[in-house]
Amino acid sequence: MAKPPNSIGRSSMPRSNEGLRLIFSAVIGIMLGYLFGISFPTVNITKLHFPSSIISYIEDRNSGITTQTLLNHAWASANNRKKNSSESNTDEIPKIYVPTNPKGAERLPPGIVVSETDLYPRRLWGDPSEDLTSEPRYLVTFTVGIGQKANIDAAVKKFSDKFTIMLFHYDGRTTEWDEFEWSKRAIHVSVRKQTKWWYAKRFLHPDVVARYDYIFIWDEDLGVEHFNAEKYIELVRKHGLEISQPGLQPDKGLTWQMTKRRGDQEVHKVTEERPGWCTDPHLPPCAAFVEIMATVFSRNAWRCVWHMIQNDLVHGWGLDFALRKCVEPAHEKIGVVDAQWIVHQAVPSLGNQGKSDNGRAPWEGVRWYLYYVIWFFHSILYFKCMIFTATASTMYPFGFSLIVYT
Repeated sequence: MAKPPNSIGRSSMPRSNEGLRLIFSAVIGIMLGYLFGISFPTVNITKLHFPSSIISYIEDRNSGITTQTLLNHAWASANNRKKNSSESNTDEIPKIYVPTNPKGAERLPPGIVVSETDLYPRRLWGDPSEDLTSEPRYLVTFTVGIGQKANIDAAVKKFSDKFTIMLFHYDGRTTEWDEFEWSKRAIHVSVRKQTKWWYAKRFLHPDVVARYDYIFIWDEDLGVEHFNAEKYIELVRKHGLEISQPGLQPDKGLTWQMTKRRGDQEVHKVTEERPGWCTDPHLPPCAAFVEIMATVFSRNAWRCVWHMIQNDLVHGWGLDFALRKCVEPAHEKIGVVDAQWIVHQAVPSLGNQGKSDNGRAPWEGVRWYLYYVIWFFHSILYFKCMIFTATASTMYPFGFSLIVYT
């Protein structure tokens, strides 16, 4: 019996279609693989562990699973495995570690590390990008008591809105300052019976004041009738001063010739002291020297000085002789601004922070601490440093001042 004439054609068409289907599937698979690879460049395929259920799906040609379903299942399984393994064996999971991050933050992604902050107030509402109407470039701090309220009010008015005002209250009285409009914008820190270097060490960390080009750390008993803060900054920049102070009125509150105002120049960096006081014309107190009553630091200089301040350095005696260690060359970058000068009123407010004991007045306890405790303690350290290192006599901040004040 003869076969129908079209039987060969009918049997060959399914085979031809099946071949085309295989070729088409291969092309589609290659394209999907390529797209998958460029879409997830960080995926480490060796770390992807497919569960047995996925393998069974792949082996079953007739399961009808779509490619998207397969990929979703793979990702979910990989994430679950990562989460479970983190609880049992953390060594299997790669950890972020950036040695250039600040100490303690090495495991944070660099993009979220913020190592510095600022003293700019922030609102509790609205768009954060609109919080700051201005960003002051300079910081001025006063360590104050309520008895010097009028004097501080006059001083603050010499500083424009380019300055952040910060008051350290050693008497704990802060609300009385609200009568001044500027006080509502100022930053108030209140800790009883402390001095400005105690405050400076704890509240003026270099990473906190990093937004400011210059930091003024001033006493409360300064007359500023002949002082303009912005003109002072101009002169400091002009003469390249990293550590400076205004000149002092020569007839009151003057201890060192270096700080004496000179009427014939803008800035001076050297002076002549009493015979025998300066072994080197480039060293304190004849050069590289300013006092600690009205000191002004550049951002970079303060970062160094802050680290030099000891935790128990409350009065600050001797610190002025060591400031030169933070700038180089010190005799060129430390100076006195004569064109902008102040008056040291020498108000003995520090003594009032003392404590009466055995009939002794409060100021006597403070003076005893200055002359005896500080002298004795640091003299021991000074001589120990001289024994153990040849350079200690030039590095230790208290040696010279101890000799002078005793």
